[in-house]
Order: sequence, then C-alpha cells, then structure tokens
Amino acid sequence: MSKENILPFYMIYPLPLAGQEEESLMRDLEYMQQLYPADAKKYQKKIAAVLDTIDYDGSLIYDEYPCRWQMYRLCQSVLAILRREAQDGKEEISAEKWTWIEEMVQILLYYEVYKRRHTNKNRIKPVELLEKYR
Repeated sequence: MSKENILPFYMIYPLPLAGQEEESLMRDLEYMQQLYPADAKKYQKKIAAVLDTIDYDGSLIYDEYPCRWQMYRLCQSVLAILRREAQDGKEEISAEKWTWIEEMVQILLYYEVYKRRHTNKNRIKPVELLEKYR
C-alpha cells in the first residue's frame, strides 16, 4: 500500500445517516418546544425575535466559543423587552419572579442558540468534511 491510499481510521467507516439522525433530533426538539407552558412559549417568541436580528454569517451566535458577556447582554435585551411589555400591560411582577424569569430566559436563549447553530444551512456537514480530505 502506498501512503496516498491510506485513509485515517475515522474515514474508513463514514456515517452516511448522520445528517438524517440530526434532522430527526431537531424535529423532536422542536416538537418538545411546542409543549412548553404558556409563559415559556411567550419568552421563546421574544428570544427568537431578538436572535433573528443578529442571525447572519459571522454573528456572535456562530462563534466557536460564544462570549459569555455577549450572551448575557442578549439575555438582558430580551428581559428589557419583557419588562417594557409588563409595564405597558400594567402587569405587576414581583422581584422573585423576575429572578426566575431571568434564569428561564437564559436557559431558553442558550437552547435557541444551540438549535440555530445546529440547523444553520452553512454549517459543515460530515459528508462535506469527508469530501474535503479525499
């Protein structure tokens, strides 16, 4: 055997169904998202609206390691929108509940960023990676 014909061990047994498994996983996660309680759905919609404004190539949400401070600022911008809507609706929300809401928004924000990173049409697919090294 010549050195040109030797393949690394991970390329000998490629995973042809890896993309299909990921699509199935994302469909399942989106279905579970539909089962969220009403408040969580409301927060999710606001988070999606904020992320839609910064969802572009080179965005901070697609960084290999997103900056913790920038993610915190995104969370704070969603909370500002929610606070403004609560004030406009004359809704009284206690400080303890705002603490809970902030934590819920952080969790939902990280989940939405994760979902967008893995469903982005420009991500590197395993098949493309294998083609690159042939």
